[in-house]
Amino acid sequence: MVAETLRDRRKRELRRQLSDTATRMFLERGFDAVRVADVARACGVTEKTVFNHFGSKEALLADRWDTQLDALRARLADAAPLDAALEVLGEELDFLVASARRHGWDEVRRFGELVRSTPALVAHHREARDRLTEAVAEHLAARTGVPEADPVPHITAAAVAGLWTVFALSLQRHQAKGATRMAREVRADLARAADALRRGL
Repeated sequence: MVAETLRDRRKRELRRQLSDTATRMFLERGFDAVRVADVARACGVTEKTVFNHFGSKEALLADRWDTQLDALRARLADAAPLDAALEVLGEELDFLVASARRHGWDEVRRFGELVRSTPALVAHHREARDRLTEAVAEHLAARTGVPEADPVPHITAAAVAGLWTVFALSLQRHQAKGATRMAREVRADLARAADALRRGL
């Protein structure tokens, strides 16, 4: 494993500062009421610097999608798509539980409510799920040697990416139960959904 350089560590720390600051401001004022320039000023950097780290205002809040997509691509090299997806979602669930312990479960719930109630963030999440679907379809087409336009990799990828929808709905359904019990229920829902896909696929 390559050791992290000082420059890389500073970039990672700044990225986290920008995301944490933006999240706090969005939760306090609402997503539409906060400009990227406001986040930049609060962090003592330029607006251009923010966009060097995040491709859009939405990505400041929903920055976990790139992490999940990178993790999924890495796992697809060695694991079946369903197993790869379950591993990535399991790690995302662990991240949410850790965040709840760090910031309080109420803040995590407010975060989810902000995403669901903001059209731009809903659209951002849909676009991110589309990218996940495309990544799985490309992998399956390459692995099986079929053309990229073949319908089988695409319908299979859409089914696998559907686990992210199950994940989001399960989080919402069980969020009142507290982080530990919620995590157990979400894992159970994901396992049931994956079993259904294994039988169908």
